[in-house]
Amino acid sequence: MTDVRVSESIAAPAATVWELLGDFGGVAKWGGSMLQSCKVEGEGVGAVRRIGLAGGMEIAERCEAYDAAKRSFSYSIVGKSPIPIRNYVSVCSVIDTGANECRVDWHGTFEPDGVSAEQAQGMVRGIYVGGIAGVRKLLGV
Repeated sequence: MTDVRVSESIAAPAATVWELLGDFGGVAKWGGSMLQSCKVEGEGVGAVRRIGLAGGMEIAERCEAYDAAKRSFSYSIVGKSPIPIRNYVSVCSVIDTGANECRVDWHGTFEPDGVSAEQAQGMVRGIYVGGIAGVRKLLGV
């Protein structure tokens, strides 16, 4: 197993950032141009979001844990991933660090699948960093 950890500050209240990141089906709002759609089957823990990607690919992610009070959730990739990784589990948390500031901690563990650990880590890191940048852009901060 390998892992990626990203921790970045956002100049916005934690509750505002959590409204975006904590919306399991809202990933297409801030996920970038590669994400074409998102459909959620079910709700809460066990819900599966099917994210339509550019080029007609799809990735399915299942909510494994959700704690609104702690502003944290965990999810896994279900089935074959279009990203060359397997056994992926991630935790995304929003931590209050001030009146108009918070920190997003995003951590994922996985096994590279047909690529080097460094290549897989770079792809996953890009997703996390890009997602945080998308939240900043959506909030105008």
